[in-house]
Amino acid sequence: MGRYSIRNYNFILVAVTIALSVYGIIVIGSAKESVQSHQIQGFMMGIAVMLIVSLVSYRFLLKFGWVYYGLAVGLLLLVNFFGESVNNAKRWLVVAGVQIQPSEAAKILLILFLAAFISKREEKINRAVVLLTLSVLIMVPIYLIQDEPDLSTSIVVFIIFVAMLYVGGLSYRIVGAVLAISLPVIIIGIFLVLQPNQEIIEPYQQTRILAWLQPDKYQDTAGYQQQNSIVAIGSGRLTGKGYKTNEVGSVKNGNFISEPQTDFIMAVAGEELGFAGCILMVALFAFITAIIIHIGRRAPDLAGTLICAGVAAHIGFQSFANIGVATGLLPNTGLPLPFISYGSTSLVSLLAEIGLVLNVGLMSGDPRQVSSLRFYLDE
Repeated sequence: MGRYSIRNYNFILVAVTIALSVYGIIVIGSAKESVQSHQIQGFMMGIAVMLIVSLVSYRFLLKFGWVYYGLAVGLLLLVNFFGESVNNAKRWLVVAGVQIQPSEAAKILLILFLAAFISKREEKINRAVVLLTLSVLIMVPIYLIQDEPDLSTSIVVFIIFVAMLYVGGLSYRIVGAVLAISLPVIIIGIFLVLQPNQEIIEPYQQTRILAWLQPDKYQDTAGYQQQNSIVAIGSGRLTGKGYKTNEVGSVKNGNFISEPQTDFIMAVAGEELGFAGCILMVALFAFITAIIIHIGRRAPDLAGTLICAGVAAHIGFQSFANIGVATGLLPNTGLPLPFISYGSTSLVSLLAEIGLVLNVGLMSGDPRQVSSLRFYLDE
């Protein structure tokens, strides 16, 4: 616990976070009212976790970097051996009757691990042995998540890793070399995964890409939900059809999207709250990401900046990906919308991440804390 001043607590970030979470609870109440109370419970638990984490010095938390890595890998291994399978995907653990999704908890654990690992090696980050070690370490949880299978979440973890590595001081020469190699590899990879009988990705993943590229051909099969989402959002026009609309032909009442409270909750929001409601949601996501980046730029050390970079990459990329899927900009990925989609594990983990950012902000605002951080970097 640090000697904090209340004036340094970023109440704007707290307000925006609560606004997004409440927005999600409201939309979930329309999409599937039976699970709304469970989301409220997750929200209350998450707020408590956020407040507690925000008052615990992140420099203390980062002393246990390897513990977080071990927990992340251990939880993912438990899913592999003892997980519950739903729709041919093994992504959940049931503990004391409560279903949790370890891949969501793994995101914050890996952010803490990466912040500790990279900040301790700030001067050596461009050495081949350090980059190779870190790449091997991060590929273990990425592989375990992808094997569930959950390719979309593994991509999110990879984006978090890349963002934190870049902010950690990765040389522009290395960045340029990687881009020069990866861009043609990606182009060739996309060509290969679209070929019949390919074995690079799962058949259902290939079908999702094909449904995105050829929506008319797959509109009654693999592209059914995405096309209905686009139609629902468009039908909302400027102000929407009204909250909890009772139209038989609405996206939820007509069962045009299965489980609308999860990945395609944007369709419900767009149909019922219209363009105005969607713009408000997007503005809140942009604002919360901008605040986190601002706090990271003012952090007293690299470790604090890295934490903010990881959280901003997580929230910014995942919200963009989900909205992109719901509007047809991207192929269906199966990613939930942060703070909005139903899921207590995701909500509590996200609020814990916000707590970390709040603590970085507290440390940034109190000059007495800055010099006391140096012992960690000198260890």
